[in-house]
Amino acid sequence: MKPTLLLAALLAAAPCLAQPGPPAAPAVAATDTYFGVPVTDPYRNLENLDDAAVQSWMKAQSEYARRTLDAIPGRSALIERMKDFDSRKAARVSELRVTDNDLYFYFKSRPQDQQPKLYCRDGYQGREVLLFDPENHETGKVFNITGFSPTNDGSKVSFGLTEKGAELGRTLILDVNTRKLYPEQLLLTRGGGEWLPDNQTLAYLPYNNGDLKDMAARQNTQCRLHRVGTPVAQDQPVFSSQLYPKLGIRSSDYPYVGIDRDTKLAYGFLYSVDRYLHGYYAPAAALTKPNVPWQPLFRPADEVTNFVTDEQYIYFVTAKNTPRQKLMRMPAAQPNVAAAEVLVPESPDEAIKDEQLKTTKDGLYFVRVRNGVQAKLYFLPRNSRSVQELKLPQPAGLIELVTKNAQSPDLWATLGGWTTDRQRYRYTAATGRFTSEPLSSEVQYPEFANLVVEEITVPSHDGVPVPLSLVYRKGTPRNGTAPTLMVGYGAYSKSTGPFFYPPYLLWTQQGGVLAVPHVRGGGELGEEWHKAGQKTTKPNTWKDLIAAAQYLVQNQYTSPGKIAINGGSAGGILVGRAMTERPDLFAVAIPEVGIMNAVRMENSPNGPVNVPEFGTVQKEDECKALLEMDAYHHLQKGAKYPATLVTAGFNDPRVIAWQPAKFAARLQASTASDKPVLFFTDYEAGHGIGDSKLKQFETMADLLAFGLWHTGVPTFQPKVTALK
Repeated sequence: MKPTLLLAALLAAAPCLAQPGPPAAPAVAATDTYFGVPVTDPYRNLENLDDAAVQSWMKAQSEYARRTLDAIPGRSALIERMKDFDSRKAARVSELRVTDNDLYFYFKSRPQDQQPKLYCRDGYQGREVLLFDPENHETGKVFNITGFSPTNDGSKVSFGLTEKGAELGRTLILDVNTRKLYPEQLLLTRGGGEWLPDNQTLAYLPYNNGDLKDMAARQNTQCRLHRVGTPVAQDQPVFSSQLYPKLGIRSSDYPYVGIDRDTKLAYGFLYSVDRYLHGYYAPAAALTKPNVPWQPLFRPADEVTNFVTDEQYIYFVTAKNTPRQKLMRMPAAQPNVAAAEVLVPESPDEAIKDEQLKTTKDGLYFVRVRNGVQAKLYFLPRNSRSVQELKLPQPAGLIELVTKNAQSPDLWATLGGWTTDRQRYRYTAATGRFTSEPLSSEVQYPEFANLVVEEITVPSHDGVPVPLSLVYRKGTPRNGTAPTLMVGYGAYSKSTGPFFYPPYLLWTQQGGVLAVPHVRGGGELGEEWHKAGQKTTKPNTWKDLIAAAQYLVQNQYTSPGKIAINGGSAGGILVGRAMTERPDLFAVAIPEVGIMNAVRMENSPNGPVNVPEFGTVQKEDECKALLEMDAYHHLQKGAKYPATLVTAGFNDPRVIAWQPAKFAARLQASTASDKPVLFFTDYEAGHGIGDSKLKQFETMADLLAFGLWHTGVPTFQPKVTALK
């Protein structure tokens, strides 16, 4: 070996060589037979997270990974840069809710805060009041708020409280005027519930128990009603499979109820990860009485993905026979999807963002997006069929809408993009004007002034054009040397970006390219795009990523030794299958809290509810699809895999920690390359939701530093003295 190559190899391996290697995982195999095909699972024992040997291995792996990551030069500097970005913004406001009487409820985080706090103010210009500080609720503990819900009159606000990323916790109720908590606590809940129009009754859904590993904890749950000031023990279930066995409520469904004050109807919905609503309606007055006369509102076959109301109509978005969706309406007095009329037909090149559908006194507002990155705002006046595109005050990659209610004209739009911070505006329909109304502090980021955004499409394995977003510094050479971070997801019809997150943009400050392939399975091009990366079509998801990476190599943006891929949660399928199908194409793979053993997903508590997205082992075609998307079962002994950082959250209620653990164990035993495979479990976190600000920075620094190290950026290479 040439001296220069030997030195490079030693430098690349230095943090690992400076300490004993991680221990091999204890292995107890099991064999399953899926429709006549035997499949051996060499690390089935790792699914028992209570096993002492499993716990010892996971902790040893985490300690080794932590030491290795902390030793990467440049990591601590990244954290300091993130702290600097954060310090520039005096206040960061999110999750705004505005009540009938113009009370603003929102989360706010300041540079000195580790967790967002709940605030309220009377109108846009009103004095701000701190309602609840999760960091000072109990001595010695730091909680996080998982969601909140104010009453329509703003007299009360309910919110979820949890710790260590578990998401499951308790719901508290606060009197807004006195800022005192009511004595009752709703246990085993997530979020703030939903208030009924009487401003006294809260609908909520408790789990059966708090064990994150118990399959029964989330099965056959029941929605209950709580009246403020009464004992929780008196709360009665109002919607469940036990109460209404004829409604077809599955054991994995989450049943919720609410009352819509505009239509004066009670609604009962069965939630899973299925985008298509499954709901019923009844007279509002019947909800608190026995034997509610539920009637079908939406069935999954209707492919309805969202709806809003006013006093006369129910407006809804449907993908039925319309890949980019259309808007329809039906009279609230006689809801009937089959007889509904089309208000806004499908667009040939824009997809409706169904979550951004709002009604006001003036009419209906909705957002359409082209290729997932070019957003437009539309308005349909009441009693009109003439859709108007509203001229935005600035170009927008994303648009988020907030309204007060269907009787108020108030509408606020927040606009953003890859390199521009979010800007909030009030829109006045009477004048057609947008007026700036910021809530967050406005900040300058001069280091990002020279960033270039390139929106292109690349042909995938089957010729289908896939949108690809690129962000890089002006003047970045096109000679194949730029380290490239590819970030993707591709599931649940969720779109990736455009988002402005300065820590991610730090990659570009190292001469790198930030690349976001909008792979199938996401919602960038509408529901057809989602269906093209789901269950039996799931391979399109990672093949789109591979095609995007090949395009970047062929066009001299980067080269195989310079590409890092990253995805979290369902994005673990994307990263895991891309690296197992084309290990030669990538230098680094970073699946975070990812689904890595898809065929065993139904054997975890959050698995059954995910069947609509990924499939079930009970059906042959879907079982084969799960095996195909299973990165764990595609690992090959002796293959040369890229440097890999696998992460898990021990308190993760969504992707149980043994999913990434099994993948890491088998990858370490399989790879023939000299690249490290690190497995880090955070015992103080879950799925990343509710992490403290510092933990978020540290997690991003791990990702960036590990990626920059193994894509060859000089300032992230260990020093030769580290070997001594």
